[in-house]
Amino acid sequence: MVKYPSGSSAAFRKSIDKEKNQPKTTQNKNISFSDRGMTLEQMINESNKYYRINEIAVVHKKPTPIQIVKVDYPKRSRAVIKEAYFRQESTTDYNGVYQGYYLDFEAKETKNKTNFPLKNFHEHQIIHLEQCLKQKGICFTIIGFTVLKRYFVTPANEIIKAWWTKNKSSVTLAEIEAWSIEIESGFQPTLPYLKAVDQFIANRN
Repeated sequence: MVKYPSGSSAAFRKSIDKEKNQPKTTQNKNISFSDRGMTLEQMINESNKYYRINEIAVVHKKPTPIQIVKVDYPKRSRAVIKEAYFRQESTTDYNGVYQGYYLDFEAKETKNKTNFPLKNFHEHQIIHLEQCLKQKGICFTIIGFTVLKRYFVTPANEIIKAWWTKNKSSVTLAEIEAWSIEIESGFQPTLPYLKAVDQFIANRN
């Protein structure tokens, strides 16, 4: 039997049922809470929860594979990880399925106002995206310019080409604007990135 963080599979099933039984919500176009001080990851996680509850898409953040070496138990009911290491290189942040299409994407933020540093990507992530594209997956990056509060859904192939270009350490905001579909933060979902995915699907068809 697989043990989940709470120690039982029953608790895991209960958490799934709780999310599934939440009432479906509809987007109020007259309400905007902007990003409410959230990180890009928090915004995407909230959006994914909204998409799952409303049975629009099933997308999850991938867990980071770690090997726990040392654990302390200051209290019986609480364990504290003192030492751990990565078992293997992680791939991208998110994957899932939407309207029969496999989605695989990475989320990156920058405080820069005019460019996005390519060093934010690792080679194994670029290779993973290339492999997913070969299998006809819909792959992209959600790039957040945090100071500007601007968010872009950028096709993976553009980032891949830029990353492999010699002597290119970053891409400009103008390049991101030309390659991407810009999305605005809102209320439900917090970051409606599937609007961009809809355009990718339409272009493919």
